[in-house]
Amino acid sequence: MKELMTGNEAIARGAYEHGVTVGVGYPGTPSTEILENFARYPGIKAQWAPNEKVALEVGIGASLAGARVLVTMKHVGVNVAADPLMTAAYTGVNGGLVLVSADDPGMHSSQNEQDNRFYARFARVPMFEPSDSQEALDMVGLALQVSEEFDLPVILRTTTRVAHSQSLVDLKERREAPLRPYRKDPKKWLMVPAFGRLRRQVLEERLQRLKAYTETTPVNFISWGDRQVGVITSGISYQYVREVLPGASILKLGMTFPLPQGLIRQFAAGVERLLVVEELDPYIEEFVRGLGLTVTGKKIFPAWNEFTPGLVRRKLKEAGIPVPSPAAGQDATACPLGPGGEVEELPPVPGRPPVLCPGCPHRGVFYVLHKLKLLVTGDIGCYTLGGLPPLEGMDSCVCMGASIGMAHGCELADPSLARRTVAVIGDSTFFHSGITGLMHMVYNGGQGTVIILDNRTTAMTGHQEHPGTGKTLMGEPAPAVDLEALVRALGVGRVRVVDPLDMAGLTQAIQEEIAAGAPSVIIARRPCALLQRENRPPVRVDVEACTGCKTCLKLSCPAISVQDKKAAVDAIICTGCGLCVQVCKFGALKEGGENNG
Repeated sequence: MKELMTGNEAIARGAYEHGVTVGVGYPGTPSTEILENFARYPGIKAQWAPNEKVALEVGIGASLAGARVLVTMKHVGVNVAADPLMTAAYTGVNGGLVLVSADDPGMHSSQNEQDNRFYARFARVPMFEPSDSQEALDMVGLALQVSEEFDLPVILRTTTRVAHSQSLVDLKERREAPLRPYRKDPKKWLMVPAFGRLRRQVLEERLQRLKAYTETTPVNFISWGDRQVGVITSGISYQYVREVLPGASILKLGMTFPLPQGLIRQFAAGVERLLVVEELDPYIEEFVRGLGLTVTGKKIFPAWNEFTPGLVRRKLKEAGIPVPSPAAGQDATACPLGPGGEVEELPPVPGRPPVLCPGCPHRGVFYVLHKLKLLVTGDIGCYTLGGLPPLEGMDSCVCMGASIGMAHGCELADPSLARRTVAVIGDSTFFHSGITGLMHMVYNGGQGTVIILDNRTTAMTGHQEHPGTGKTLMGEPAPAVDLEALVRALGVGRVRVVDPLDMAGLTQAIQEEIAAGAPSVIIARRPCALLQRENRPPVRVDVEACTGCKTCLKLSCPAISVQDKKAAVDAIICTGCGLCVQVCKFGALKEGGENNG
């Protein structure tokens, strides 16, 4: 049976079909849907972990006990999980262990676009890269097989375009994988230095065997065509090359660590000009160049952003490589309508700036922080949008959990900033990696104020559960972490809960806490507006009272606009949260009722 699936759905299906019984991860675009889909299959256990490090550690433990395991995260999550990953390469596995790294070229939903192919080389573990959904499914099975055969965790690297694009997948029945027996073996699992040195040598032996394997694995293959140009490529770039250069010779690499030295030499010897088409860093190109081969890659193609067929076509033409014109409708970025049949590039689609949702409980927090002219160290989450105009209530965003440590660092550098700096972090992010930052600040005598934006979910990635929601990924009830008790246990003496839609109360709380001269935590608690919509009537506009001052627009609410120099409220999307009522200095915005204009 065939079914149209995204790459993420296919990875979940591949894990199910190939006997994975444990799936664990932390939500992060573009990886989130893998575990959400895996959790729907019978007879498995799926969990959201507080962070990626914990997720991989749970996965290593399940593998040690003999289960086949899938661990999922986005590319920056591997940074968090790198500590156990590096040593897991030494210990190896028992049950097959596959770590999904979902990279994000173009930074659709990320703070950087790091190329995680280097993690495979860094850790000396195998890596596979699918080009479509069928390969995504199949490579899960292949990765599990390689993991168990070579006694190594395996990285399956996807990118946003593969993760979220759909293609046909051939579905098969689940093949159960019996639990592999655990045998006590301290020299394999107990990484004290004496045993670690032995496992380091074993790792090199496994790597040599992998180098032989990568030469013959069917996911690395040559498609001979016109030998004037030969292209080495992998992942989604393979699809673009096939579309743009349908007659070219192609070396398609599905296993990108270790890279097949012999196969690359064979391919290079069979073509007149050798190219590498790869997104982001010159990972493959540098390896090919290290073999003493003449190759062109980043001299033509950019080392940033994701590719498109239109970009590949344009860059090849600029390099003087003959490229056939696309068929009508073949390339969404170009259309053959110009005089003489040449391809004309279409103008870019107008951008739509991201914005907090109508009724978002975070909106008032950033409005107040901006009004108070505070230095605000921010964090990862949908609330990062509070740093954009017109709210402009956040000064920095680096990585998960960085806000609290950065606020304390500001205080260390300039003690006068202690009463002018606030750290802002979401509830899921606080559980992920904010706890240790707060512990550090309190332990070292910091005086900072931390605002935890508690909207009862992991909102930005699609409303996943976390340790504070009272429910697991599988939908089972769970103890909910008491945030107030947790931060008090860390030594915070000043803890208060506020309603972020009460702007007067919120303002007073922030002013009092930053002036207190002691570490403090404000919990701004209200559920995400997309999870729990209150039955409030939309705000109405008294057009006679409205002066057209546009102060309400500074809230950056999608429901508010200006028409005929007067404020207007879209009653369809307005949630009646009342923030605009509170900021209007002329009483022109009123709770409930019909507009009089």
